[in-house]
Amino acid sequence: MKPSTWREGSLAVAAIAMWAWVGVAPSAAQPGQGGAPDPTFAKTAWNELLQRSPFPYLMPLPEPRPTAIDGTYTKSVVARAERVHCLRCPDYAPDGGLWKINFDKGAFRIIHAETAWKSIGSFIVAGDRLLLANDPNCIDTVGLYAWRLEGGLLFLEVIDDPCAIKLRGLNLTQQPWRTCRPPSLAAGVAENGSQPEGCD
Repeated sequence: MKPSTWREGSLAVAAIAMWAWVGVAPSAAQPGQGGAPDPTFAKTAWNELLQRSPFPYLMPLPEPRPTAIDGTYTKSVVARAERVHCLRCPDYAPDGGLWKINFDKGAFRIIHAETAWKSIGSFIVAGDRLLLANDPNCIDTVGLYAWRLEGGLLFLEVIDDPCAIKLRGLNLTQQPWRTCRPPSLAAGVAENGSQPEGCD
């Protein structure tokens, strides 16, 4: 067999193998009817994430004690462009759609409902400072933020966070997060007393 014929045959086999792999590669979110993401898939992923604990990649996990920031928060990001399908999308890319984050006794968990992309890590609160660590997307870095709760909204301001080429800082601070706490605990959650989208 001539070298050029062998090379062409090898390229054809490689192309078919790649096409087959792409065709069966699992995506983050399972489509529902009409190609839209299945909301039950994201809800299942969120419930599973709430059962997991962070791993101490960089620093020991804090004692599981209640903190002032504890709670679940959501935000709806307006999409600026049509989402592009990718097999390895950037972590913390601030895609449009519903985002949910939970702070609970030293562990934080975050998910993007449309794609079911998720992450987990640990946090420490000291006054108005928030330290994020042990995130599997950036195991050797920490993120430092200023935070405040005001009128049912959580405001985060990045001080220094190199995680995911600084996308985590951009994502967490691009707009305030609405608290899922009952209105009696967080005045101003909603005028009619209902919880924000994604709190269920």
